[in-house]
Amino acid sequence: MVQGDVQELRLPRQIELDARCAAIRGVLAARTRRLWRDGALEVPVLALTDALGAELRAVLGRGQLRRGLEAAVGALEAEHQGLVAVGRQTGRQSGERISRLCLVASDGAERFYRQVERCLATHATRVLGCLLEVDSGTLGKVVYRRDTAVKLILADHKDAVSAVLRSLAR
Repeated sequence: MVQGDVQELRLPRQIELDARCAAIRGVLAARTRRLWRDGALEVPVLALTDALGAELRAVLGRGQLRRGLEAAVGALEAEHQGLVAVGRQTGRQSGERISRLCLVASDGAERFYRQVERCLATHATRVLGCLLEVDSGTLGKVVYRRDTAVKLILADHKDAVSAVLRSLAR
């Protein structure tokens, strides 16, 4: 199962209204693969371009980036509980639109990717997962500008997600 046909994904409104939306969808659809050998979920595979790296640093500077699987899962679970509570109070469910972006390095262990897949499946209506063609050491150097391994980052604000997605079309 692909995380969703990229052409059918409900991307952030900012992206769907952007003239580059088709180009962004094209980059996301160009190449997909399973996170792990027996995985059920296929995700877009992306290169860590200069534009993407610069945008990730900008998002980090705005405090809209979570580092690590535990931090990402914790944030997504807390947000989910909040959405459920609001839904109960208002009697309306939130829309199913991508508002979070999970990027993972390509050198994780199978167990790690199984956990990532579980998280993406749980939050599939609002989280888009992508595999970066880069190891965790390089991802850490590019985003944090120091020698540190980073296996997963989560853009946890819709504006950050839109900015990162726009960088794919540069």
